[in-house]
Amino acid sequence: MMNDTITKRKCPSCGKPNILSDENTGELFCGSCGFVITDKIEDTGAEWRSFSQDEGNRARTGAGTSITMHDMGLSTVIGSVNKDATGKPLSASMRSSIERLRTWDSRTQAHSSSDRNLRQALSEMDKIKDKLALTNAVIEKAAYIYRKAMEKKLIRGRSIHGLVAACIYAACRNTETPRTLDDIANGINIRRKDVARCYRLIFRELELKIPVPDPLKGVSRIASLANLSEKTKRKAVKILGQAAKVGMIAGKDPMGIAAAALYIACISNGESKSQKEISIASGVTEVTIRNRCAGLRQIIDI
Repeated sequence: MMNDTITKRKCPSCGKPNILSDENTGELFCGSCGFVITDKIEDTGAEWRSFSQDEGNRARTGAGTSITMHDMGLSTVIGSVNKDATGKPLSASMRSSIERLRTWDSRTQAHSSSDRNLRQALSEMDKIKDKLALTNAVIEKAAYIYRKAMEKKLIRGRSIHGLVAACIYAACRNTETPRTLDDIANGINIRRKDVARCYRLIFRELELKIPVPDPLKGVSRIASLANLSEKTKRKAVKILGQAAKVGMIAGKDPMGIAAAALYIACISNGESKSQKEISIASGVTEVTIRNRCAGLRQIIDI
């Protein structure tokens, strides 16, 4: 890209004041006769450089550091563009050398087995994040728990998928994100009991402080899956509030209590929904819903 240089200099060859500059090559030359005055001019433009295809990105720095990346985002990155600093294509021999440098750069970022394990685990977390629509805060918490498990040497000899699922479940519980064991097991395609076994392990060994789950978090989700009305949802929240005052929620499965409250709210509002439909939406059995309904009916008037 050529820019006019507003100077009072004239071309020493032809004497015309048509002086141009080329920022890519650093040359100052005459626009009339092509005489190169100097090939080492200073760059007076912005300090930023864009390494992406987006020319509108004027960020002065790269991506921020994050524990969701195995190297914290501080590793070397050798670009895939085979051009030198002046924009000229590399020679065949230099291109071959750069390719080898890229290969070894990639290998040295995870040279030990623990580094490779961490890279694979964090990659799985990134995949399941999109499947279960989890937030960045949940994945960062899960990555933190996984790194703590590595420090305690809980990883060796155990399934990466199982521990990743357990860390994500623990992070969901910690951040009060309504995701069940079945959701996470299905998302990562392993058995539920494998996730539960790994979760019990990290819960015991890392001494995690997990808050008591709130059934109110599951009401919106179940109501959305079962296509229930907003009136029914609000009635269920009111029922759960009454149950919490008498201490009936403690020790019960939150999804089971939420499903039972929604079923009772459906009956109260005259909305036609069967126990089976609520059961499918909540992921708990119909027997559980009936048992929880029996307890809730004692504290409310239907």
